Amino acid sequence: MELQKQTRFASFSNHSNNNVNSLRVASPTSNVASELADIDWDNLGFGLMPTDYMYTMKCSQGETFSKGELIRFGNIELSPSAGVLNYGQGLFEGLKAYRKHDGNILLFRPEENGQRLRLGAERMCMPAPTVDQFVEAVKATVLANERWIPPPGKGSLYIRPLLMGSGAVLGLAPSPEYTFLIYVSPVGNYFKEGLAPINLIVETEIHRATPGGTGGVKTIGNYAAVLQAQSAAKAKGYSDVLYLDSINKKYLEEVSSCNVFVVKGNVISTPAIKGTILPGITRKSILDVALSQGFQVEERHVAVEELLDADEVFCTGTAVVVSPVGSITYLGKRVSYGSEGVGRVSQQLYSALTSLQMGLTEDKMGWIVELK
Repeated sequence: MELQKQTRFASFSNHSNNNVNSLRVASPTSNVASELADIDWDNLGFGLMPTDYMYTMKCSQGETFSKGELIRFGNIELSPSAGVLNYGQGLFEGLKAYRKHDGNILLFRPEENGQRLRLGAERMCMPAPTVDQFVEAVKATVLANERWIPPPGKGSLYIRPLLMGSGAVLGLAPSPEYTFLIYVSPVGNYFKEGLAPINLIVETEIHRATPGGTGGVKTIGNYAAVLQAQSAAKAKGYSDVLYLDSINKKYLEEVSSCNVFVVKGNVISTPAIKGTILPGITRKSILDVALSQGFQVEERHVAVEELLDADEVFCTGTAVVVSPVGSITYLGKRVSYGSEGVGRVSQQLYSALTSLQMGLTEDKMGWIVELK
């Protein structure tokens, strides 16, 4: 693909060791306009679309991350003995950038992702960028790929930061070297249904996480572990899987890649964060939005039986934002929610949060980082 000149950045230089063009961030606040990439913005799915640049920064074990750079998007080179390949020493994050009608670009709570990455890195014995380094790297990567940010209302630019053990290690031990990397891709809806009810099945045998494990951090292994159950569910026509706790097999945990909420009257309940559930940033934000709108919010053990007489159920995550649940099947019994499509509470919270993320309403929470 033809690359647009990124005049907001300083001069390019060739790296002799990897034959890719690199550039150093000069003035990411420049007002140089960029033309949009030539793609079908009306039919964006949730899949990888290669963009122009990615960000990379390396660090040795026992040291700190210091200097990162933007390089052309492309494949990376790893030792076959890299810690991430052999022992799964890796984490990832996910956040989005939105384009406003005035051309400005909005990020939603990026410092929360940076902090969560640091907590996960501690659990996985990895050094991590500081929160400030994380946020600045995200900003630089987004601005370098500005032409890939969808027009207002057409989607978002999904941002995927990775932290991995890239150094060679044979015996089981922390990797000697680490790579922090960010790439981006324009995306539409995560579920093909869009903001339409999804259908879930409760998994009773396969578990996503166990107490004392890594379910509470965003390690790469958490997601490979759900593929078998998720694939089987999708083959039967379900959208995704809802997992139960591995001890009692009766309390809700989360869906494959998003948190779950149960609505009954004016009460919104969600499983408490106790080490087996990912502390979602959208989850956290929805709790605050719901409180501000007068709902009673509870973080607690939520028994699977509570699904049977719930008024609404919905999921939250960076990719889905808010996804209403149309039905849940548990032990062969299907429970449906609402007869008119998206539930009132789901719609209300979805509208409130997305309006905030897209800059359509005033940010009274101080959650938005605006790039001009």
